[in-house]
Amino acid sequence: MDNTLFNLSGKVAVITGGSGTLGTGMAKGLASAGARIAIIGRDGSKAQRVAESLNAEDAAGFSADVTRRDEIERVAETLLTRWGHVDILVNAAGGNRLDAITNPGQTFFDLSPDAMRAVFELNLMGTILPSQVFGRHMVKTGQGSIINISSMAASRPLTRVISYAAAKAGVDNFTRWLAVHLAKEYSPHIRVNAMAPGFFLAEQNRALLIDGSTGKLTARGQAIIDHTPMNRFGEAADLIGTLVWLASDASAFVTGIVVPVDGGYSAFGGV
Repeated sequence: MDNTLFNLSGKVAVITGGSGTLGTGMAKGLASAGARIAIIGRDGSKAQRVAESLNAEDAAGFSADVTRRDEIERVAETLLTRWGHVDILVNAAGGNRLDAITNPGQTFFDLSPDAMRAVFELNLMGTILPSQVFGRHMVKTGQGSIINISSMAASRPLTRVISYAAAKAGVDNFTRWLAVHLAKEYSPHIRVNAMAPGFFLAEQNRALLIDGSTGKLTARGQAIIDHTPMNRFGEAADLIGTLVWLASDASAFVTGIVVPVDGGYSAFGGV
């Protein structure tokens, strides 16, 4: 096999949400393949600390809210001055809110419209807006790879997380739409794909899956493990292989797909 297919040397990769648990792991993976790394997060100092921790040829952290196009454009201007081009965009910014989740004390009928809109904004618009800003620069060079981070909740809606599941379903649809649009209207060498992680322990869901007082699985955490054939939660390192493949020339004829990275969750019917 030609290992140069997976080599990202000379490429510039932008990762939104790159200072989170999964974003940091993905940044490390792209850096290990040779890419220069730009970390975008709401907390610019945290993003810079992550950038400095990477074993990268060159890396930097930037502060921006992915739901604010003006802030993303400001970051794009800065990093383009530094590196001159953008080759890879990973839209990893996302998350949920407690007030947008149903529970015994908060029914679907009582969910706050503002909370639900905030989840839609972060997960869906927070994917679309960076794709507009950085995709425009990919059009200028005629090549690039956009990788969106979806979720198992998009294709198999999970109980309680109505807003998050709907937003991630929108990410799947947007991924396919943008893949066709960019290939047909601009360049077949600009590809758009998505990864759909299964259940990974991260800051936003740990309390739902692990009992903080005992360290044991919650009932929801146990149900997830019971429905995951590989019998464990995912780790950030489990995303790297698929990510580097989608970012590199190894997937040069792949666009418009959503790749499950879920330990078999989506294949299992529960019986």
